[in-house]
Amino acid sequence: MDGLARLEYRGYDSAGVAVLGDGALRTEKRAGKLANLRQALEEQPISGDGAGIGHTRWATHGAPNDVNAHPHVDNDNRVAVVHNGIIENFAALRLELEEQGCKFASETDTEVAAHLLRTELARHDGLASAMRAVCRRLEGAFTLVATSVDDPGLVVAARRNSPLVVGRGEGENFLASDVAAFIAHTREAVELGQDQVVELRADSVTVTDYDGDPVDVREYHVDWDASAAEKGGYDYFMLKEIVEQPRAVADTLLGRVSVDGQLTLDEMRLSPEELRSVEKIVIIACGTSYHAGLIAKYAIEHWCRIPCEVEVASEFRYRDPILDQQTLVIAISQSGESMDTLMAVRYAREQRARVLAICNVNGSTIPRESDGVLYTHAGPEVGVAATKTFLTQLAACYLVGLYLAQVRGQKFGDEINAVIAQLATMPDQVERVLDTVEPVRELARSLADADTVLFLGRHVGYPVAMEGALKLKELAYMHAEAFAAGELKHGPIALIEDGLPVVVVVPSPRGRSVLHDKIVSNIQEVRARGARTIVIAEEGDESVRPYADVLIQIPAVPTLLQPIVSTIPTQVFACELALAKGNDVDQPRNLAKSVTVE
Repeated sequence: MDGLARLEYRGYDSAGVAVLGDGALRTEKRAGKLANLRQALEEQPISGDGAGIGHTRWATHGAPNDVNAHPHVDNDNRVAVVHNGIIENFAALRLELEEQGCKFASETDTEVAAHLLRTELARHDGLASAMRAVCRRLEGAFTLVATSVDDPGLVVAARRNSPLVVGRGEGENFLASDVAAFIAHTREAVELGQDQVVELRADSVTVTDYDGDPVDVREYHVDWDASAAEKGGYDYFMLKEIVEQPRAVADTLLGRVSVDGQLTLDEMRLSPEELRSVEKIVIIACGTSYHAGLIAKYAIEHWCRIPCEVEVASEFRYRDPILDQQTLVIAISQSGESMDTLMAVRYAREQRARVLAICNVNGSTIPRESDGVLYTHAGPEVGVAATKTFLTQLAACYLVGLYLAQVRGQKFGDEINAVIAQLATMPDQVERVLDTVEPVRELARSLADADTVLFLGRHVGYPVAMEGALKLKELAYMHAEAFAAGELKHGPIALIEDGLPVVVVVPSPRGRSVLHDKIVSNIQEVRARGARTIVIAEEGDESVRPYADVLIQIPAVPTLLQPIVSTIPTQVFACELALAKGNDVDQPRNLAKSVTVE
């Protein structure tokens, strides 16, 4: 149950456990959050001397109710299965099993696997062999974990396009979709590869492919401990993770410069020769990561003079994009398991493009399937809405842009070192913003009854505006929309009415003076039509003060780096407004941390 609590951010529509013992299989399942299951187990405890499995669900097939909750069992209550992902051919398999006499209790695709596994057990020697046979019949993305009354000391699991990791302990071993589940017991982990099956006992771990042949696995040490996944005295993980951002950005930048002053990215498996041959860059990402990619485009094109496109990963492979060996695809994913981004990565590699991943989770699928990876070092992020992972993605994108400029000779060493020195000051600048956001919290509480909030931005401020709007949608469940400020008069200004809150991200008057003057005009335009203007501007920019109903000041930093500090007020604003509405900011409705289905 403690392990499931650390995984609940992945899905929390329902939860359940199955425990083996005394020749029987006992299950308990409840709709809603894990607390409902915990209460049921306190009222009617179940126990056993064998293995146990558990699951927290994000509903795909079937409503989030007790019956559809995992684990699912066969008709004889001999096999229990939990499942992440989607079995795409479940309808045909279900029809086949029903014709054979299987009775289905749920609407889920997962129950098909339980009945199939029971059927294959009658034909194969052992649960692992039966699991391999089942996996060969399944289509889609899945992680399956199963136990059987016939072998109560064994857990068998398989993965395809969905995360699965083994924790190695002393006299005990663990399986989970995230190391956070077992980090209190061991920090030694084994990553499972694509189309692999693992047999787990207290004293052994055996990994094979779907044909039963042994495979090599990579073991690694997790460099954070259980306390990093706890709330640390905060009411919500999101509050803690916002405060952790200075340290997270510092950790991402740490150790990136060699003794000779050269920028060095240890995880970069692409050679300088390969990077020098790149003629086009395509960034693919979803959600918050997509906004990081939009900001990266400004930096990469400015520093490297390489054409750079940014694509929503879920649309990428369906429009027949033009890729070749001279294309570098940068895939940004916090979890490294986002299915849309993973499938786009695979498509890009099929087209012979080179792929570089930016990711926070060591050993996850997207980095493993890419040609190179730059890990952000944000540490575990439990809150569903990305905060510190976004800022560290920005830092990583800046590092990639500077590294490309270095190996391609677009910038001299002293120019790169000057930007690196500026980046090194950013953790302190983030700390300064966090020390001054109490007025933002007060503002958010005052707007708890607002119906909508609009965001405006220009240059790198436009993706910041998009991220601010997304945070309000995710957390406060309210309409929010971002516009490029220059588009205001092309339609969106019709939305402005008396009292409408409009958040404006203002570029520096020093770095982008022309754009600054234009956005000040935009502020005047919306204010003249009754909008309540909430202006995020750098310290010393007094020209915006007369037109700001609320002025939020941030440190003056280089233009391209401004998103690292300008994003923070929008995070705090959305979080506090959601709390004022009584929402759970760690687990917003209908969302999961990692979208592992298309």
